[in-house]
Amino acid sequence: MATTERGPTRAARTQRTREAIVDAAREAFVTRGYRATSLRDVAAAAGISHTGLLRHFATKDALLGAVVDQFERGNATALRGVPGLDESGTLGYAGIARRNQEQPGYLELFAALTGEASNPRHPAHPLMRDRYARVRREAREDLDAAIAHGTVAAGRDAAGEAIRIIAAWDGLQLLAQYLPERVDIPTALVEYLKTLALPVGWRVGGRESAPPRQPARVPTSPAFGADDVSPQGYRVGRERRALIIEAATALFAREGYGDTSLREIAERVGVSKSTLLHHFASKEELLSDVLHHRDQQIESRDDGVRADSAAEVVRGIARRAAVNSEAAPGLIEVYAVLSCEAVPRDHAAHSYFAQRFRDGLDHFAALFRAAHEDGDLPAQRDPEFEALWLTALWDGLQYQWLYDPSAVDVAAQLSAHLDDVLPGSLANRRGG
Repeated sequence: MATTERGPTRAARTQRTREAIVDAAREAFVTRGYRATSLRDVAAAAGISHTGLLRHFATKDALLGAVVDQFERGNATALRGVPGLDESGTLGYAGIARRNQEQPGYLELFAALTGEASNPRHPAHPLMRDRYARVRREAREDLDAAIAHGTVAAGRDAAGEAIRIIAAWDGLQLLAQYLPERVDIPTALVEYLKTLALPVGWRVGGRESAPPRQPARVPTSPAFGADDVSPQGYRVGRERRALIIEAATALFAREGYGDTSLREIAERVGVSKSTLLHHFASKEELLSDVLHHRDQQIESRDDGVRADSAAEVVRGIARRAAVNSEAAPGLIEVYAVLSCEAVPRDHAAHSYFAQRFRDGLDHFAALFRAAHEDGDLPAQRDPEFEALWLTALWDGLQYQWLYDPSAVDVAAQLSAHLDDVLPGSLANRRGG
C-alpha cells in the first residue's frame, strides 16, 4: 500500500520538475534567444543540475518542442473559451493570432521550431508533424461547423480550406518578423475569412465584361539568383567549390546555419578547414553563396509555363511548385530551415530574406494589379492583400509538405486558391 501511495507522489514530483524546466526554458529562450541559451542556463534557472535536466529532456530541440507545445495548449484552451464559437459557427482565428502576437517570444520560437524540425531527423519532427495533423483536423471541423451555420459559403471545400488557412497563417507569422510594417496577422485573417463567406470565384456584379484586347504588361520577375556565384579559375578549384556548397546546403538544411561549423562542412567534403577557407573567406560568405546558388537552381528549372498575361504568370506558380517538389526537395528544405533561423536581425542571412520577401511581395502585387486591369482579378479583391496572402500561403504549404508530403499537395492547394482569386483567367482557360 505504501508503494502505491509513493507512486503518484513520485509522478507528481516528476511532472512539477518538467513544468519548472519548461517554464524556465520559455523565459530564457524569450529573454536571451533560443540559440544563445544553453541547457546549463535552463537548468540553473530551473534550480536543478544539468544532469537532472537531461533526464527529462535529452536535447535543447526537444525542450523547445515542449515550450511551443505549452503555447499550443494555451491556444487550445483560449479557443474553447471563445463565446458562441460552436453555436454560431464564428471562426475565432484572428483572436488567437492576436493572442500569439501579444505573447513575448511566441512568434520567434514557433518560427525556430517550424524550420528546424522540418528535417525528419530532428527530435521534434514527430511532434510538429502530429501538431499539423491535429490543427488541420480541428480547422476542418471548425469550417464544417461554419458552413453548417452559413458563415462560410456552402460550396467551399472544408478540408482544402483548412490546409490553406493553416498554411497561410504560418507564413504570415514568419513574414511579420521580417516585414512588421507590412504584415498584421489578425487583420489579414479577418480579411481572408470574409472571402470564405462568398462562393468560390465570386465577383461584384457577377461575370464582368470581356477582357481588354491588349493585356496589361506583365511585370518583370525579380532575379533572385542573378548574382553570379560561378567560380573562376581551374577546373579542380571550381569542382571543389561546388562540392563545398553542396555539402553546406545539406548540413544547413539538417542542422541549421548556426549549429553547423566550417570544420563539419570540410569533413563532409573530405578537405581540411584551411582548404575550405581558401575558397570561402568566412562562414558568412559561404552562406551567401549557398543562398544564391539555391536561387539559381530554382530559377533555372523549366516549369513548362509560357504565359502572356499576368494572371497566367501567377497561375504558373502552382506548376513551378510541383516541379520544385519533385526535383528539388533539398532546396525547399534549406530554404525553410534558413528562412526561419534567420529571423533575428543579427543573423547573417536576415537582410537577404527580408529583401527577398520585400521584392517578392512587390512583384506579386504588380502581377495582381495587372490581372485586375485585365479583368482576371475581381474588383473587390485588393492586389496588395492578395500578394501578401499568396506569399504566406506558398511558404506555409511548403512547411506542411516537408512534415507530411502525403497529406499536402502544394501545387494542388495553390491551384485551388488561385481558382478562387482569379476566376476570370480560369474562365478564359476553360474557354468560357
